[in-house]
Amino acid sequence: MTPLSSSSSQSYVKDPRNEGVQIYVNGEFFPRDQAKVSIFDAGFVLGDGIWEGIRLIDRRLLAIDDHIDRLFEGATAIQLDIGFTKAGLVDEIWKCLRHNDMQDGVHIRIMISRGVKSTPNQDPRFITGGATIVIVAEWKQPNPALKATGMKLMTSTIRCSTPDVFDLRLNSHSRLNFIQALLQAINMGADEALMLDDRGFVASCNSTNFFIFRGDELWTSDGLTCFNGITRKAAIRLWRQAGLTVREAPFTLAQVYSADEAFVTGTLGGITPVATIDGRPIGVGRPGPRTARMNALYQDYLAG
Repeated sequence: MTPLSSSSSQSYVKDPRNEGVQIYVNGEFFPRDQAKVSIFDAGFVLGDGIWEGIRLIDRRLLAIDDHIDRLFEGATAIQLDIGFTKAGLVDEIWKCLRHNDMQDGVHIRIMISRGVKSTPNQDPRFITGGATIVIVAEWKQPNPALKATGMKLMTSTIRCSTPDVFDLRLNSHSRLNFIQALLQAINMGADEALMLDDRGFVASCNSTNFFIFRGDELWTSDGLTCFNGITRKAAIRLWRQAGLTVREAPFTLAQVYSADEAFVTGTLGGITPVATIDGRPIGVGRPGPRTARMNALYQDYLAG
């Protein structure tokens, strides 16, 4: 099978079963070409909502407590009433999986908006009912070819925001700045964008978190302006549990260019190697042994 968008860290192998998947919309199920929300929905009008990406592996929702906690933290931050308890929302996810007879190799996207408005505007007081909840569950396996070759990154001119501008710990539907950064990278022949913070230190990529190896030390940002990544946390924990050093601190592009290896983390892709940044090879310009070790630790974690 041919991977879709094969150069993206979110690329996956096409699975024909997904054509028959039914989509959960507010407790009901619809064929994927019939699943719809209102044009007056706050998520469509202004991106007023939150989301999570979750994996189902061998009948197990990976890190489900972390994902649900992050979702509810985001909802609290924007004063969005989901209308379910944490346990109740997890039950709805399982309802969607059972409806589609899914047990393994599934990626779930749960999207929650503030709901339908009486007119398209910014003011949340114009909401007419409860939240809109959509759950899309699809059979997805990460693109194996990308793991073998590594990604090409380009440093974007668009910066990651500070919490006073937009807190990246919030998984918001609003993603235009990251899409702009990604478009810059694509237009320059790269796969994805590496982004700096307001100080000029390396922060994250446009949809994933970023790591480098210098020797056996694993380096990542100080976390002030990067995504609150659950896979990021797992990678940090697994490297430390292996008795190795993790450095969570600011670092510069100059230090990235001289790194031995680099990789990114995300829910779907897991550990994805980086081969080049701004046209420069990182280390030998292909996935290296430390990233392979990190991936082996992560695969053991996935296996439970």
